[in-house]
Amino acid sequence: MANQADFPIDAMCRALQVSPSGFYGWRDRAPGKRAIDDAVMTERIRAVHAESNATYGMPRVRAELIDQGVAISRKRVARLMRRARIRGVSRRRGFVVTTRRDARSAPAPDLVQRRFSADGPDRLWVADMTYVPTWAGFVFPAVVLDVCDQ
Repeated sequence: MANQADFPIDAMCRALQVSPSGFYGWRDRAPGKRAIDDAVMTERIRAVHAESNATYGMPRVRAELIDQGVAISRKRVARLMRRARIRGVSRRRGFVVTTRRDARSAPAPDLVQRRFSADGPDRLWVADMTYVPTWAGFVFPAVVLDVCDQ
């Protein structure tokens, strides 16, 4: 036991309100059926994860186990993977900031004053752009519109 060098077993048992005989019984007891089943299943999960080049997460690991004929719940796979510190690879990136406004400069003036109508063509044009993440990088589609509805 890790703290046995610092504290006697009797003192730790008193602090945790456990009898010394209960502690020694627990320590010397063979693992139960569930612990053994969990250890076996963890090794199967490790094998599936390794076969996927350590990319599969819980859903794909579970699907692979089901394909192998193992009946297992998603919560059990998640618990065993978490306990064994097995993680899949997420190809998604977190929130990406593409524009950082300079706090020292003033924002651009609103020349339209939020009035999006025009008396005739070629009087008021509006534009917008955004970004779309792709496997190859970002794509920046842009739109330019004449707000005249004639």
